[in-house]
Amino acid sequence: MTARVSVLFAAVLFGTTGTAQALGPAGLSPLTVGAARIVAGGAALAVLALVLPRNRVRLSPLLVLAAGAAVAVYQLAFFEAVHRTGVAVGAVVAIGSGPVVAGLLERAFGGPWPDRRWLVATGLAVAGVAALSLAGRAESGVAPSGICLALASGAAYAGYTVIAKRMLRSGAGPTHVMGAAFGTAALMLLPVLLLGDTAWLQSGRGLELAVYLAVGPTVLAYVLFARGLRRLSASETTTIVLAEPVTAAILAVAVLHERLGVGAAVGIALVLAGIAALALPGRSREAAA
Repeated sequence: MTARVSVLFAAVLFGTTGTAQALGPAGLSPLTVGAARIVAGGAALAVLALVLPRNRVRLSPLLVLAAGAAVAVYQLAFFEAVHRTGVAVGAVVAIGSGPVVAGLLERAFGGPWPDRRWLVATGLAVAGVAALSLAGRAESGVAPSGICLALASGAAYAGYTVIAKRMLRSGAGPTHVMGAAFGTAALMLLPVLLLGDTAWLQSGRGLELAVYLAVGPTVLAYVLFARGLRRLSASETTTIVLAEPVTAAILAVAVLHERLGVGAAVGIALVLAGIAALALPGRSREAAA
């Protein structure tokens, strides 16, 4: 499995979370759903990191702490942003800002400027996410604080990706890096889960939802994500992850029987075009020279 395909599979799994939540029990608390996902999934990743064979690379405690904090922030900020602004605006700001922030952060930490192909691919994909997210219905009365929280979520996700890339570059394995980052995030979000509304976990459907979110879109998805990130730049990785809302839209039509309008179809086509632009073989440095 190539690096881009690994990240694409991870994005598909990320995109199932909304449908899974919609199929869960009534009266869900989005905040504790997000916390339960990270606490259970992070604990599982931490256990895998401990029991699976790994190299002797020692991760920087500061980077692990920063990665865990970034995971916790983007998870909570995203759910609160969606609550204040609505799904459409919250998603387009948070998900669409990720690749741009990741590219800037990579440059700030001494990396090269993203190439022209990334700029074209990201432009197409971000436009697609905007069309896909805003196709359903226009949102009114959007709270500025919600926009700020969505930007914070996108920035935190991009920051986590850049930090994880640095840890992978040091020679640590994907499971080791994810276990350290998400294990730390699980500890940070445990009080949110313990003090929040968890009545939904007392039903069978609630437990099934929590198990699925922990195993599929967290453990499996982030191991695939890290394997791809090990060979790709953080900016390219976050662009490929824009396939997440495409998956969510397709599942909404196929499983939840929502209608897919022309705008949403155009958005899907744009995101796929952006991902295809990244997948096309680029010129080598020697050829460019």
